[in-house]
Amino acid sequence: MPNQKEPNEPQADNSEETSPYSMALRQLSDVAKILDLRSDLEEHLALPKRELAVNFPVRMDSGEIRTFTGYRVHHNLARGPGKGGIRYHPLVNLDEVKALAMWMTWKTAVTNIPYGGAKGGVAFDPKPFSSGELERLTRRYTTEISTFIDPQGDIPAPDINTNAQVMAWIMDTYSMHKGYSIPGIVTGKPLALGGSMGRIDATGRGCMIVARRAMEMLGYGLEGATVVVQGFGNVGYYSALLLQEQGARVVCVTDSSGGRYSEAGVNLEKLMQWKSAGRQLADYDYEDFVTNEDLLKMKCDLLVLAALEGQVNALNAAQIQSSIIIEGANGPVTPGADDILEDKGVLVVPDILANAGGVVTSYFEWIQGLQHYFWDREEVEGKLTNVMSGAFDEVIATSKRLKVSMRKGALALAVGRVVEAIDL
Repeated sequence: MPNQKEPNEPQADNSEETSPYSMALRQLSDVAKILDLRSDLEEHLALPKRELAVNFPVRMDSGEIRTFTGYRVHHNLARGPGKGGIRYHPLVNLDEVKALAMWMTWKTAVTNIPYGGAKGGVAFDPKPFSSGELERLTRRYTTEISTFIDPQGDIPAPDINTNAQVMAWIMDTYSMHKGYSIPGIVTGKPLALGGSMGRIDATGRGCMIVARRAMEMLGYGLEGATVVVQGFGNVGYYSALLLQEQGARVVCVTDSSGGRYSEAGVNLEKLMQWKSAGRQLADYDYEDFVTNEDLLKMKCDLLVLAALEGQVNALNAAQIQSSIIIEGANGPVTPGADDILEDKGVLVVPDILANAGGVVTSYFEWIQGLQHYFWDREEVEGKLTNVMSGAFDEVIATSKRLKVSMRKGALALAVGRVVEAIDL
């Protein structure tokens, strides 16, 4: 890989605003200047179309009644129905959901699929919950947001700590209220309920596709490339696995507890078996332990950020030694860090492009459901490759034309499409 430029020594910016919504607004403001966007349009795009907060009781297995807070936000629906996942995580709040909904608007626009942006979540840690408790919570949350979601207006999907089973509960609950089965209310469903082949690994596959294109753009391939991955949920695992299948060497992966390192390459299958049993990577004894801070400092060709927002910021960006960053998560690099990384010569493939594989394949699932005609895995993966590669090329072309970073190029492409739809 080419050597990075020597960075100017940055001053630590302890005042950097790293809340997700502030990050999203900063990005919008930056691209508004590039596009010379009218102030009324910028103001319109800075605010969600509508936002919902709900507080609801759930009976625990012990008989205790606990009250939970959940959200659903529609950012912009000018280009089509709202699309966005539902996450279960203790840090979920309205600020975060508003940012994620805005990023979904840009994500669907940059890949040019006919959706707008939405997002939802419930603030709790699902790990200690039984399956019955999760089902009761999901069904009650679905009932509370049922006025917001609709198969032609807002279609939820899986996100952090939710999966095909959670989508099945949402679909069943919504259908019970309507009196007939409505599989189109969610995507990311089990295959038996109208899900799509290739959906479970779609976000990770999209990360792999853009990583491969980024390496090719710099004159290299994935064969022998060194990869480190922060986050070992669905996106992190499948990104690592698919990059490994392309010949890359995944030397380190972490979860929230820390992770494991091996110069020869970590054993992804054994690590996932360990995680699937409800255990943390910090307790896995067969490879060297690393912290998340250690991982970010590792010299590598590809750093896949598949955890949470704000992981690379103005305080640690100067320590990054990766040639390319792939944003598998939403908002893992802050605006302050972007400036430092650009100065260092690190190529950041932005979240609204890098992790769009999930929403693109959700769009495929939605189409298949409307047609009642389902594609095989090869067709799904082929169409995903075409969409992601085409979007990558358009972002690169826009970035070069405007002489800006990939992030600003992706945002300029996406915001321009949304503004065109609003004006029309």
